[in-house]
Formats: sequence, structure tokens, C-alpha cells
Amino acid sequence: MFDRNDILMMENALSLARQGRFSTSPNPRVGCVIARGSQIVGQGFHIQAGGPHAEVHALRQAGGLAEGATAYVTLEPCSHYGRTPPCAEALVHSGVKRVVAAMTDPNPLVSGKGLAMLEAAGIQTESGLLEQQARELNRGFLSRIERNRPFVRLKCAASMDGKTALSDGLSQWITGEEARLDVQTLRAESCAVITGIGTVLADNPKLNVRAFPTLRQPARIIVDSRLRTPEHCHLIQDNTSPTIIATANPEEGRLKKFARYNHVDIIQTNAHNGQVDLSDLLRLLAERGFGEVMVEAGAGLAGAFLYQDLADEIVLYQAPKILGNNARGLFALPENPQTLLQPPQWQTHSLETVGSDIKWTLRRQAADS
Repeated sequence: MFDRNDILMMENALSLARQGRFSTSPNPRVGCVIARGSQIVGQGFHIQAGGPHAEVHALRQAGGLAEGATAYVTLEPCSHYGRTPPCAEALVHSGVKRVVAAMTDPNPLVSGKGLAMLEAAGIQTESGLLEQQARELNRGFLSRIERNRPFVRLKCAASMDGKTALSDGLSQWITGEEARLDVQTLRAESCAVITGIGTVLADNPKLNVRAFPTLRQPARIIVDSRLRTPEHCHLIQDNTSPTIIATANPEEGRLKKFARYNHVDIIQTNAHNGQVDLSDLLRLLAERGFGEVMVEAGAGLAGAFLYQDLADEIVLYQAPKILGNNARGLFALPENPQTLLQPPQWQTHSLETVGSDIKWTLRRQAADS
């Protein structure tokens, strides 16, 4: 069905789509290549929500050369009017003779309608080329649409003996500069960074991208059941991106102090043992368009995401240091003797050296493994 040239062109389209990984949310990351045989006559990627889609950039570059050409798109072209006109309609008007999509769009507004519009205009359509790579690229968008919750990445840093801080709470810096720079990239890829009130009170983090310019800073989300977030903390005083405080027990008196901060929003979740119901929080975040979130938190909140089976990926930076028995551990979890007898819940996705540290990325073990 697909030849070598088709594969090469779609690989180019996927590479283009990756260039939007810091800026497209809540929209998907999409790349488009328009080719006449092995000659690329137009290419582009979606940069930011509200701006032209990948197909439009590519068609503008191709001009009249698009007529009779093949368009390779990493996601089914949209068929509805939103903030921009339908890309399927633009492709029809361009005169392309064939459209190859890496995957169909699960968004109910599209979901096969884009390809159907093209076919009705006499354009040959195919889909499924490098679909797995396309799904990986848009795992957050797909998770939001298909599971009604974001893709959750849990970021941790620990010593060789699995400790995250000394017994007095001191933790800066376990990992080296290169690892900390790598975390900045992970933040930039995320729609939001989630932390707990304990981390806010102890470390007063900024949770923003500072190492390089970015079109979009991630939102900051504080899990704060009793609204103890202080006004003077960085996440309240810095208005360069939204701050969301998730609480289970909002008290009118404590809400008032945040009313004058336009970038601060309070959302109430269901309560789970008096705490924020994390599953409900993820549902609410998906409704607000958050597709990929990263948890940077202490052992309690990180352990809760694991215990409730809400983490999809763990990124662990491990430093060549030993902190000792009294130091604080990675996750606050109840002991489970059955874990030793069961197959691993997690499998290694990648392992690499970052400076003097190890970056270990794990994904949940597939059910049929």
C-alpha cells in the first residue's frame, strides 16, 4: 500500500510536527509535507492554537505546485470550522490528487469526516502510515480525547540509594546541571506542571521554563486540599502563566485572598479521604484542554499518583550520590509484599546518560506483555 517514498515523506512530516511540541496545546502536533514524487514542494507544521494549521503552511509554500501532488499529514485533516477554516477544504481547493494521513483523528468533530470530505471531492485517501509514531507524538491530545484525562508523566530525582532529600528536607541539588536542563525541556513539552502544597511551602518553586525562550509557559497546578497556598509564593506572584489551585474543601475566607490575581483560578474537586480526588482533578483538567501534564512533587503526592494508578510514565533522574538511611525516599506508599511475586508493573522505555546522571524512562507494562 505504501512505498519507500511514502515512508520517507511521512517521516519528514513527523519531524516537522515535533517542532510544535512546546506550543500547540490544546491542539495536536501536526506536520504536513506536499510532494510530487520524491520532490517536496511544500511543508509546514502547526505552531500555535489559533494560528494556521500544518496543511495551510504547506499549501502556501507549494502554491500552484500542489496541483496533482500528494499531501502527507500526521493527523487526519480537520473538516469543521473552528478558530480556522477546515484543512480538508483547503486541500480540495488546492488540487492535490492524494492525501496520506498517519492516523484518523479521534476528535468527534473530525473522526473520519475529513477523509470523507476529500474522498467526496475525488481525492484518493489512505491512512495508517507510521501510525504508532504519530500516536506517540500526540499522546497527550489522544489521552484527553480517548480517556477523558491527560497523559501523566511523573518526574523524580533520586540518589543511588533511592533518596530524594536529606532528613531535614534539603534536596538541592541531587542531580547535575545537565539533568536540570533536561527537566526544563520536559516542562516546556507539558501543558501543565502539578505539584503539592507541601512542595510549595518547603521549596517555593517556580515550575516554569527558564533555560530557553518558549511561546507557551506551562500552567502550574497546586494540589492544596485546605487552601494553604501563601500569597507571597512564586506561583501566585508570577503571572506569566496560569496557576490553578485544586482544593477539596474551599473556605470562603481563604478564597478571598486570591480574587485579585487574574492568573489564579481555584477549582474544587471531589474529596477522597478529605483530600483532592486526583482522578477527578485529571478529568477536570482534560475538560479544560490539558493533554500532557507532569508531576513534580514530594513523596506523598507522587506516591498517591502511583497508588491510584494514575501515572502513565515515570522519568527518574538518578545521581551517583548516596544520601544514607535517614534520608527521604522517592514515594510514600504502603508496603505490598505481593509486589515481589507479581510481574513488573513498569517496563523500561529508555535509558540514557545525562551529564553524570542516569535518565531512566519507564512506561506502564502492557496488559498483554
